Amino acid sequence: MRGGFLTEEEKANRPKVTWPLLKRVFSYLLPYWKQMFLVLVAIGVSSVLGLWPSVLTGRIIDEGLIGRDLDKLILLIVLSLCVTLGSNLIGVGENYLNNWIAQHITFDMRNQMYRHLQKMSQRFFTSSNQGDVITRMTSDIGGVERVITSTFTSILSNSITLIAAVVIMFRQNWILALVGAAIVPLFVIPTRMAGKKRWALTKESQECNDEINGILNETLSVSGQLLVKLFCKEDYEYDKYKKVNNRMIRLNVKESMAGRWFWVVISTFSSVGPMLLYLVGGILMIKYDSNLTVGDVTVLVALLGRMYGPVNMLLNIQVEWIRSMALFTRIFEYFDMPVEIRNAPDAICPEHADGNVEFINVNFSYNEDRQILKNVNFRLNSGHSIAIVGPSGSGKSTIINLIPRLYDVSSGEVRFDGEDVRKLDLTFLRDNIGIVSQETYLFNGTIRENLLYAKPDATEEELIEACKKANIYDFIQKQELGFEAVVGNRGLKLSGGEKQRISIARVLLKDPALLIFDEATSSLDSISETKIQEAIDPIIESRTSILIAHRLSTILAADEILVVKDGEIVERGVHADLVKAGGTYTELYETQFRRALDAQQGNV
Repeated sequence: MRGGFLTEEEKANRPKVTWPLLKRVFSYLLPYWKQMFLVLVAIGVSSVLGLWPSVLTGRIIDEGLIGRDLDKLILLIVLSLCVTLGSNLIGVGENYLNNWIAQHITFDMRNQMYRHLQKMSQRFFTSSNQGDVITRMTSDIGGVERVITSTFTSILSNSITLIAAVVIMFRQNWILALVGAAIVPLFVIPTRMAGKKRWALTKESQECNDEINGILNETLSVSGQLLVKLFCKEDYEYDKYKKVNNRMIRLNVKESMAGRWFWVVISTFSSVGPMLLYLVGGILMIKYDSNLTVGDVTVLVALLGRMYGPVNMLLNIQVEWIRSMALFTRIFEYFDMPVEIRNAPDAICPEHADGNVEFINVNFSYNEDRQILKNVNFRLNSGHSIAIVGPSGSGKSTIINLIPRLYDVSSGEVRFDGEDVRKLDLTFLRDNIGIVSQETYLFNGTIRENLLYAKPDATEEELIEACKKANIYDFIQKQELGFEAVVGNRGLKLSGGEKQRISIARVLLKDPALLIFDEATSSLDSISETKIQEAIDPIIESRTSILIAHRLSTILAADEILVVKDGEIVERGVHADLVKAGGTYTELYETQFRRALDAQQGNV
């Protein structure tokens, strides 16, 4: 019954249906116009043929039964069966074509949406609700299939059926046709009233069900059960659950009885309608010597029954139409989101990269309210390394995110090998930058599949070499399946240190010109941290690197240290000089680096 009524949210967000919106919707049908034309023809033919058995029933009664003509009776019965079979076969073909079109349109839309989302900047994914993104990709686009297979074709099919039924009824007898038209609301009004009642009960029942689920989730979870037991709240929670459960039972009974009374009313009107036609038809035949026949009355009664469904559906079509347009509007909202990071029309794609990086007067903000980076300037030459340190939230990760253009600067320039990164081909730029972040992400697959994500054509020797450099090969060898061991969703079958070292191996397999380590050991235990550090140290010596670190030995390995505070580079130099300066670095050394070093030495 939900289909006939808009929710309060749907009423509040009712889309504005304009010609450009309709034109855009139908643009997805255009590539399949030939199939769509066949569907329209099939719907028209099938709808008209579907009414003919009712018409032939009148002739069967008048000419075959009352006329006592056995040959004509058999002929009309066979013809009626053939028409019914033909209508059903055409309906099957129409249904196949309709589903074929719907599947291909949703296929096109999903591909278009996925491609569009892949082009969106990191800003989009950090500011958008992930559940909303997935909903647009799945439920919303999936709803388009229902719109095409149900709403659009249903409008056409029911319209044709209704028009054809009315025309045939008036051709049979205009008086009875008028009586039949007057009876139709007797079917529709109770349906809408019962539907409204059941929808209200269903909504209340759903809210009650949500409350029950909330109680179950809270009190039957491990943490929830522990809390209930510790505070001796078993009886309290039971009474609360029992009360809500009792309300759910009462609502279910009401909903069931609302449907029962509805069918009583409909059944009554279903009997009244034909009886009224028989009565009027009988009066016309008996008192006024009309040329109306028993077959004619039978045809009109049959057609009356066929009119109820289309009329009820078309009366509710506004609701389905609004929902359909709202669906397309939500999808188009995402399609219309601008791609912030895109290739320049004349993007430069050099043959090789050295990994030089330069920041020139760089300013950046995620929004207008707060500036993150302020006038950042530094240069990293190929073969050298820089360590970036600073308090949490000072802008360290933002700096490295600007190099592969995960975001674009608000002003200033970030240069890679002497070229503004906005002028470089995005694929070239990102192929030559490898980032190991503190939040390692592994796909739900094997170790080999996760490594080959960086280089699909890597040889076994290259895999082994990268894993040895990342200090993870011994661990892989100990696994029963080796490289074929499954890491689980997000790598949950591995420890943090193991995931991080696989991540390092994956980046090494990529073999980028510039390596960036973004606090790769910040959330690990001392043993895992040591193993990762043993992997990182030789890499720093041989590659152009940027290090965001809290470990003193990592910072000391860098050629230069940049101290960032409140989005600005406030100090720069080597460790000894910065410690003596008595500034931000000295404070960080005393509160973080030195304490971490002492802890490590204590463990040793």
